Amino acid sequence: MSAKVTLIITEGSLKGQQFIFDSRTTCIIGRAKDCHPQLPNDNAHSTISRYHCLLDINPPDIRVRDFGSRNGTYVNGKIIGQRQPNQSPEEGAKLNFPEYDLKDGDEIKLGNTVFQIGIEVTSIEETTQTLSLNQLTEQTKSLSSQQPSLPTIPTDDPNLTILGNYTIEKLLGKGGFGEVYLARHNLSNERVALKIMRPQIAAKPLAIEMFQRETENTKALTHPNVVQLRDYGYHDGTFFLTLDYCDGGSVFELMQQRGGCLPIDEAVPIILQALDGLDYAHNAEIPYVKLKDGTLGKGRGLVHRDIKPSNLLLSNVNGSTITKVADYGLAKAFDQAGLSGLSMSGSTAGTPHFMPRQQVINFKYAKPEVDVWAIAASLYYMLTSTFPRTFIGDPFLAVLKTNALPIRNRNASIPKPLAEVIDLALVDKPEIYFQTASDFKQALLTESGL
Repeated sequence: MSAKVTLIITEGSLKGQQFIFDSRTTCIIGRAKDCHPQLPNDNAHSTISRYHCLLDINPPDIRVRDFGSRNGTYVNGKIIGQRQPNQSPEEGAKLNFPEYDLKDGDEIKLGNTVFQIGIEVTSIEETTQTLSLNQLTEQTKSLSSQQPSLPTIPTDDPNLTILGNYTIEKLLGKGGFGEVYLARHNLSNERVALKIMRPQIAAKPLAIEMFQRETENTKALTHPNVVQLRDYGYHDGTFFLTLDYCDGGSVFELMQQRGGCLPIDEAVPIILQALDGLDYAHNAEIPYVKLKDGTLGKGRGLVHRDIKPSNLLLSNVNGSTITKVADYGLAKAFDQAGLSGLSMSGSTAGTPHFMPRQQVINFKYAKPEVDVWAIAASLYYMLTSTFPRTFIGDPFLAVLKTNALPIRNRNASIPKPLAEVIDLALVDKPEIYFQTASDFKQALLTESGL
């Protein structure tokens, strides 16, 4: 199955223009120069806000989110969000129901401009898929073929089973996509983290293959500072993955143990190691990348898109603490395959506290520098226990309209040279200042004195 979403302007001065989306993305409609679709910044469109609404698109699904605009966003003639005359933009963004899931034929109206939604779903034979997707399916049977008898996971669900030669020791945590268990391989006695991801909707064959393809890309990443994906499989509606077990927990958990913040001599080395992992992943050879002609071939580099302290894990190796970047692409792959039932804008998917504006404006074309910005935001948070931006009202609008506050405004004890590097790394208008992980690492090494 393939799908695409089309926006056609049916009323207004731009009547006849159309915009086509055939993969997971976000876009902002408004009068600002970086909006897409951008509406004219003239008197005829003065009732439309600079950043009016967000479209969260994962064909065939599309959702519209109003940004608390003064004149509102209308769907099929009914308003979904509007700021009242006596409300500030921040108060207007706190509307109870600012989002709406759209369907084929729906109309969005902003001022005098009307967009009509077209959703097209095309069934295609699985044999038309290119570059060994069927081979991937065969590869992912490895876990399920390891032993015929499947032990039961100690969980609230008595029917849940695992695949492979693993004995479950304990539950490590739960998240929006499933659970993570500490497991021990019965043959090697090695400890691993076993992640279980349950689709929120029915898993169709091509969605399963798409997730397996992206997971195979993640499996190709082998570096001391990236959590290694060992193996994966799919059985009875559940995805199973085994990954490196990091016995030191996450950086976020370490912060809680330290009272909320980390000292510079602990935080910066953690980030330097994470930057090594990012630099490797951003340049690594990836086996399955969709090419311009629609086929799959080798590519280079993966973008994480969700760097934050809870995704930086710590391992104790021979008395040294090793930082590993976790969840590389797994949640994104699950979402893009249409298996999560979530959207970027939905409250279940979290808020963009560690996200640069480029990632909100165009999720699809997020480049490696969005990870560099996020790692700088993580360092800022580790040293101050606060986010770089002040989040009041709609968090996506805060990303679009506000800049990061200088870090010494939050923690005046941070040495000025280090603070200046962190502040530079959090510049994202018009572009992100440090374009590569290695550039940011070098600047940190120069000014941190470590």
